[in-house]
Amino acid sequence: METEVITYQYEDKDYLGYVAYPEKKLAPLVLIAHTWAGRDSFVEERAQDLADLGYVAMAVDMYGDGKVGSSTEENQSLMTPLVENRDQLKGVINAAFNSGKSLKGVDVNNTAAIGYCFGGLVVLDLARSGTELNGVVSFHGLLMGSEIAEAGIKSKILVLHGERDPMVPLDMVDDFQKEMTEANADWQLHSYGNTYHAFTNPEANDPSLGTQFNEDSNNRSWQSMINFFDEIFS
Repeated sequence: METEVITYQYEDKDYLGYVAYPEKKLAPLVLIAHTWAGRDSFVEERAQDLADLGYVAMAVDMYGDGKVGSSTEENQSLMTPLVENRDQLKGVINAAFNSGKSLKGVDVNNTAAIGYCFGGLVVLDLARSGTELNGVVSFHGLLMGSEIAEAGIKSKILVLHGERDPMVPLDMVDDFQKEMTEANADWQLHSYGNTYHAFTNPEANDPSLGTQFNEDSNNRSWQSMINFFDEIFS
């Protein structure tokens, strides 16, 4: 498998993406948006997994210069400015998307994005910005709403949610569902019972934060993503 780190820009700042290429010469593009920790080994491994499935996979950098947090406090300080400025967040992820479409071997008519935790919010905002792509998938993502572009949502949406996620309470889930329905989006939400935040991460086990790995929900959510890709790329 071929991998590389690429540099792209947004507002005179450098961002470092990690790309894994499949064996075939022309393939759909899938972006991977990271958790609050930054573009770390977790999302790089997911890029490799997606390349094994036949996609050009690009783990994006939302913080610039490939910055990765080293503590809960640093992760929070890196994420908060983008959560509080959703226009900036949308600008950064759209810059990554445009860079990804220029990669070798990308079928520009078949594009998608997945994201984890903070990254779930990122890919949902990519859809909210009116960007044309086939679909986005949020894994235990934050579901706070934001402005939807006048062009509307042009991407199919799949949300994979832990029913006991304390960071995404039921009222936030309800508000998100209403937001998507009112936007006339093509959306679906799968809620996994007895499942907490960060359920895809084997290293997640922090009761004080409400994070816990769940092997069944991890496997089911990955299969749901594969089924979704089979639909949107058919």
